[in-house]
Amino acid sequence: MARPTQRARTLSQNFLADRATAERVARLAAPDTRRPPLLLEVGAGKGALTGPLARRSRELHAYEIDPRLLPGLRARFAHAPHVRVVGGDFLAARPPRAPFSLAGNVPFSRTADIVDWCLAAPALTDATLITQLEYARKRTGDYGRWTLLTIRSWPDHEWRLAGRVGRYRFRPAPRVDAGILRLERRSAPLLTGAARRSWDDLVELGFSGVGGSLHASLRRARPARRVDAAFRAARLDPRALVGEVPPGAWLRLHRELAA
Repeated sequence: MARPTQRARTLSQNFLADRATAERVARLAAPDTRRPPLLLEVGAGKGALTGPLARRSRELHAYEIDPRLLPGLRARFAHAPHVRVVGGDFLAARPPRAPFSLAGNVPFSRTADIVDWCLAAPALTDATLITQLEYARKRTGDYGRWTLLTIRSWPDHEWRLAGRVGRYRFRPAPRVDAGILRLERRSAPLLTGAARRSWDDLVELGFSGVGGSLHASLRRARPARRVDAAFRAARLDPRALVGEVPPGAWLRLHRELAA
């Protein structure tokens, strides 16, 4: 039989052990002025974050994949009728149809899949996720570079780094620090319909890679004079690598090239 520490590593479990961090994440996920009607928690663990979330939500569904932790969670929140502890893999759950928020201390090994789940959920309004710090910084442009996923989803979602969590605030301590990632669906998309489809085409072309240069990639499929003019309008250096171009500059490029 696997020891607790071995099982924790297998499930990528690093339990939050700092009350102040749990309260901070709960405040971000459910501000006092905007109690979400439905809040989902991914990876409830031992309930360190579940408690603060329960106090700030009208209805909370707390998902936990480890069956050994379910009895303790259910006993702890037995007297909270608005809290439902759900056993099983969160990724197998169907997103609610009504607007909802999401929060959780995300298993580092499953972060990408959980973020994809969030992006594909039409009714998700926002997500507050504790992730590996490197992941949060990469997705939010904190390194001064932007990823394909962030740029492609920018018309519908805003990505923001909301803080850093030291590794020793978890048990067992992971090898690296964590970050608090905020993913917010825009109330009104920046682009819709044909404009949104042309955005996807432009971003895919831009990241297709000719020496890493966005300018060179775009000139493969667009008239050189229009690409040059769009770069001047966006105040972009033609030598800029694709990852160095921020979302605002992408939007200006798209506007100029789609005109």
